[in-house]
Amino acid sequence: MKPLAVAILGATLIFQQALLAPLFAAGSAARADSASRRFDVAGGPLGQVLGQYASQADVVLSFDASLTTGRHSDGLKGSYGIAEGFARILAGSGLEVRFVDERTVLLQKVAEDSAVVSLDAMRVEDNALGTITEQTKSYTPGTIATATRLVLTPRETPQTVTVVTRQHMDDFNLTNINKVMDHTPGITRHGTDNYRSYYYARGYEIRNFQYDGIPVLSDGTNFMGETTSDMIQYDRVEVIKGASGLTTGAGNPGATINLVRKKPTHKFSGHATAEYGHWDNYRTEWDVGGPLVESGSIRGRFATAFQDQQSYMDHFKEQRRALYGILEVDLSPKTMLTFGGNYDKTIPTGSSSGGTPFFDSHNNEVNISRSFNPGASWSRVEQFSHAFFTQLDHEFDNGWSSRVYYTFQRNAYDANLGSIKFTPDGDTGSSELLTSQHRYKTRSQALEAYARGPFELFGRTHELAVGVSGYHNHLKGSGHNVIRVPVDNIWEWNGRAERPDWGGILYRAEDRINQRAVYASGRFSLSDDLAVILGGRVTNYRRGGNSNMRETGEVVPFAGITYDLNDNFSLYASYTKIFQPQSARDESYAVLDPDEGDSYEGGLKGEWFNGRLNASLAYFEIRQDNRAEYVGWNSERNDSIYEAKKAKTKGIELEVSGELMPGWNIQAGFTHQVIREDETNEKLTTQEPENQFKLYTTYRLPGRLSKITIGGGGTYQGTTWHDGADALGNEHQFKNEAYWLVNLMGRYQITNNLSATLNVNNLFDKYYYSNYGERWTGIATKTYGEPRNMMLTTRWDF
Repeated sequence: MKPLAVAILGATLIFQQALLAPLFAAGSAARADSASRRFDVAGGPLGQVLGQYASQADVVLSFDASLTTGRHSDGLKGSYGIAEGFARILAGSGLEVRFVDERTVLLQKVAEDSAVVSLDAMRVEDNALGTITEQTKSYTPGTIATATRLVLTPRETPQTVTVVTRQHMDDFNLTNINKVMDHTPGITRHGTDNYRSYYYARGYEIRNFQYDGIPVLSDGTNFMGETTSDMIQYDRVEVIKGASGLTTGAGNPGATINLVRKKPTHKFSGHATAEYGHWDNYRTEWDVGGPLVESGSIRGRFATAFQDQQSYMDHFKEQRRALYGILEVDLSPKTMLTFGGNYDKTIPTGSSSGGTPFFDSHNNEVNISRSFNPGASWSRVEQFSHAFFTQLDHEFDNGWSSRVYYTFQRNAYDANLGSIKFTPDGDTGSSELLTSQHRYKTRSQALEAYARGPFELFGRTHELAVGVSGYHNHLKGSGHNVIRVPVDNIWEWNGRAERPDWGGILYRAEDRINQRAVYASGRFSLSDDLAVILGGRVTNYRRGGNSNMRETGEVVPFAGITYDLNDNFSLYASYTKIFQPQSARDESYAVLDPDEGDSYEGGLKGEWFNGRLNASLAYFEIRQDNRAEYVGWNSERNDSIYEAKKAKTKGIELEVSGELMPGWNIQAGFTHQVIREDETNEKLTTQEPENQFKLYTTYRLPGRLSKITIGGGGTYQGTTWHDGADALGNEHQFKNEAYWLVNLMGRYQITNNLSATLNVNNLFDKYYYSNYGERWTGIATKTYGEPRNMMLTTRWDF
């Protein structure tokens, strides 16, 4: 059977599994009632809140009043299943409910004397950004707020949002953002060398990054911090598929990546790890949090990670350091002030710049080991990112909430580069290093204030969010002379070469981006089954430097609709506008007009087990008026030439995430996409696969084997190609054949607090290109993907 057929069949079986899951996994009364309904319970004494909730849920609740004495709850607002609502109200209280039958519920203390219960313990906690995934043991979120600023379940959100949770990251040792993207359905990653990665969704490069839902503007140099982020500081990674102009403003239509930070815990807890893997890869983590005063009104958290690793590539090694701290202060029962900061730094040696030349001077392909490193041993690209953030949250008595958020972030890299970038002699193997020294740094600031809450209209309850925002990004850079250094024989290359003197600064670069916006979004409940989301953002955009662009009063509308077919399925559709100013230039060196157009999406969403399992089937279409397409190279100004074209992208996405049955988690997705130019119907962006399939799953064995968790998964990527030229200037098609990458994991819970996990990546040691055909100094290069490797992690939770 062909790989594509296998991928499609696998995706179909997964979706069928999700559809049939309620039949074979039903068994508890809590799960039997999976229908979500809308609740509006005000905060107050816990006993009073539980009584109001039970009345609205139409269940009979029995409990000993002493269990709730002195306890307080913030109440509950939104759509939830009955069991999920109880879990949210009781989160952190040490209490739980037991369903005697579908309409009779008992309140009791959480059992603490069972090892199995300890392994299954789950906490659901919400905040203004949605459900905190840490401690939920889940592969799917309860609620999310990234797409619309409204806190909604995935089923209520009329857009595809993929979330990689804390549990998924811990299970598969996803310690950096590159690994997370490798596991995210619908995302492809290009590693151009051993320090840069670029992410793509729906055929478009992802340049939109958010932190805690707040955009930080990117100028496209997104390997300065964003793609080196260590996951020790994040609770989850959310990827909004398609255009996200409502919450981002200017941005590409492929996707937006939102990194949501960890929060302090209400009880003292933490973990420490010791890890060892292939190529002398050592890593350790320390993460501790809890109340700092007896009342719990001040809570803190500190996390740090240190990694020292060599590589499958010769003479390359790297150190990674990450620090993260956050402090929450309850100024009153309804007001909270937060401070925090993070620091990421990578210190490599032996950095390459681009890949290995594809052809020698005889036009023969350079067949060389995956371990070959074209970088000099002294070559390095140090990267770092640090940020400070603060926010003020307030809950009003009428159910409304507000947040004011400020962040300052500084990203930079300092490069002394030397890498083989010239066609080697077919007889002697002689070539040259291209060496350079340059530094870049960006300072980004963001200030945003928004409020949201319910309101009554025509006898029904609706939700509204309004906000204002301002972002500023300032880039500065400098470079020295570019110098060639001879290499005697690449077949005997060991990285040793003379480090040149680059002299004084040859050029300086500076760029500023400013964006101001106001926005609003409302969810109007037209009936119990039908909801409409309408919103818009008005943006003023200005970019200085050579681009000198200004766009004033740019309106980005958003419209979405969801209709519940029954307790488990909903139809949805959404529309938003594309708005992305560009820095690409045409043959006359004029900046192209902003990329504008429309993004459409519609499909079917499913939800089971009170949101513990979610699925979606989406059709998307993106229409662009000014898509920048590379058409050549201008040797005089040493710059690329682009042409604006009309293009249309069409595709489907199928995703499943969550718990198929107790102890069995899954995240999977299949994506098919094609981008064509309107006039010629020619395919564009052929280096992005038309078909991609990802599946990752874990299962904790039952009964006496419950201390063992097994899992695995893989990625299928269809054939990609790129039209270019060989060493003699003849037309040549570079191709990356379709391939599978298979990963495995296993964990043994030694005690309730100590575990050991083994992860195996690229199990069958598949050869593939992580990037190919990219032209450096006029020649095509190739970069191999990582071979088989393993990592053993011991973890102590306290």
